[in-house]
Amino acid sequence: MKQKYLECGRAVSTHGIRGTLRLESYCDTPETLAKLRTLYMKDKAGGYAPVRVRAASVQKNMVLMSFHGIDTVEQAIPFKGTVFYCDRDDIRLKDGGVFVADIIGLDVIDEATGEKTGVLEDVISPAGREIYVVRDVKGGSFMIPVVDEFVKRIVDEGEGAGIYVKLIEGMRDTV
Repeated sequence: MKQKYLECGRAVSTHGIRGTLRLESYCDTPETLAKLRTLYMKDKAGGYAPVRVRAASVQKNMVLMSFHGIDTVEQAIPFKGTVFYCDRDDIRLKDGGVFVADIIGLDVIDEATGEKTGVLEDVISPAGREIYVVRDVKGGSFMIPVVDEFVKRIVDEGEGAGIYVKLIEGMRDTV
């Protein structure tokens, strides 16, 4: 079952004296995070408590966000380090888009042979490019740049779920 609430950012510091927080975005772009009107925080019971966004803007690769009820820097300081969540229904995916949370753990399958080559372990984004980190069935791990040349299709649920890829020679060399 797909998670209803997904990690979308983390407060790394305060900004100014009016209770604004600087959030590191876990979304595909900081703009995606800045457009959200409600975020959620995990409560002690494991549930999710809504927090209404008062204002948000993008500054470089960070999001400056203020929340209703947090009006001073003193009120904002305890939120440093807090991971915020969004409701998956509040984000529109592009056609063919998937949430990273839905594909971690999927089998990585050779498109031509149907052979399982590994399991998706992580998605990293150095320099704004996505790279899949795959735990190889033979041991170790390897990386696949997320481009149409290598990632042919993704089936994120049901029969045939997996990430179908076309690998080139040397790509499975372990890192």
